[in-house]
Amino acid sequence: MENTTYNEVPNIITGKDLDYLSDMFNWNYEGLKKTNTAINNVEDEEISTILHECYNLFNNNLNVILSILNQGGTNNE
Repeated sequence: MENTTYNEVPNIITGKDLDYLSDMFNWNYEGLKKTNTAINNVEDEEISTILHECYNLFNNNLNVILSILNQGGTNNE
């Protein structure tokens, strides 16, 4: 087995990275779905506001993960 030394860390997504990104996506997607369901079932305005903030947080996290995956580990910056 050959050891490769890099002067700079390569911009790649490994299988392990992909597994972790997949887990993070699933956690946030599940949170988004559950928050959306709660928003539609709550009547208290204060709780509704907090749930909307949570929904936005989950949605933003999903967009970050998708952005990383869309880059595909290329060296384009």
